[in-house]
Amino acid sequence: MASTDLDTSKAYSPWRQRMGMWDRKASPYLYIAPFFIVFAIFGLFPIIYTAVISLMDWDTIRNSGEYIGFANFDYVLNDRKFWVSLRNTFSIFLLSSIPQLIIATFIAAMLDHHLKARTFWRMGVLVPYVVMPVAVALIFSQLYADEYGLVNHWLGMVGIDPIAWHKEVIPSHVAIASMVNFRWIGYNALIMLAAMQAIPRELYEAAALDGASKARRFFSVTLPQIRPTFIFVIITSTIGGLQIFDEPRMFDTAGNGGADQQWLTITMYMYNTGWGELNFGRASAIAWLLFLIIIVFGLLNFWLTRRFVSSDQSGSK
Repeated sequence: MASTDLDTSKAYSPWRQRMGMWDRKASPYLYIAPFFIVFAIFGLFPIIYTAVISLMDWDTIRNSGEYIGFANFDYVLNDRKFWVSLRNTFSIFLLSSIPQLIIATFIAAMLDHHLKARTFWRMGVLVPYVVMPVAVALIFSQLYADEYGLVNHWLGMVGIDPIAWHKEVIPSHVAIASMVNFRWIGYNALIMLAAMQAIPRELYEAAALDGASKARRFFSVTLPQIRPTFIFVIITSTIGGLQIFDEPRMFDTAGNGGADQQWLTITMYMYNTGWGELNFGRASAIAWLLFLIIIVFGLLNFWLTRRFVSSDQSGSK
């Protein structure tokens, strides 16, 4: 009986070995395959589809088009609205991302200390992030109302004349940037906090023994250690800032970016071209121009990351 079991195990051992080898080689690809399948359907296919439409005079009724080459790109690049929307997008991005990163880093540094009810405070900074962007935009558009807004009321109490938030360029950008900061400061602060908590505590103890103050420890220990995470937050904030849509769209009831396109962004310009003018060819061209702009910033981030990492390695050596 024992010999029979032994013979059976020997007969099945090569098959089991082949199955085990196949499992080790193929299972990693099977595990990641669903992501790539979903990406190909909902990500890669729309990119290729818009690239084809951007080269056509697309008819939305017949769902077909005539090839016209780069005429759509030529029209967009010579359209004043494109350059105005590009200016507004970068202006809102700078007014939101720079204060956002500074405040998020400061909040993360405070949360990294031994505070009472730390879980409460860490969850609290994330609450604005889970609020719907439309709700935030509606509330802030009322706060920044030209005639009866609460912000102008506060300014009047200190003797400052009311500001035309919906009529002037810079005030409208400041108002929209404040919405973006309200939603994303807490999110970025938690990312910074995770990086700060990964810093070995021995570095702080050694710096304290050397007589370094808290501010010196922050600038000499904390910031260099979280540099890769800081670069990651910068590039994600840049991509999000270039794609901003909800806040400027809901800043007034019309949703057209102002009477003179004071806060018209690239994504709003693309939306108005596609669904307002029903010109999907030009909208696709705008989408591809925005895609190329984001690629440029991604390559810039890659270059900065390699430069900073190489400088860290040379410094450690």
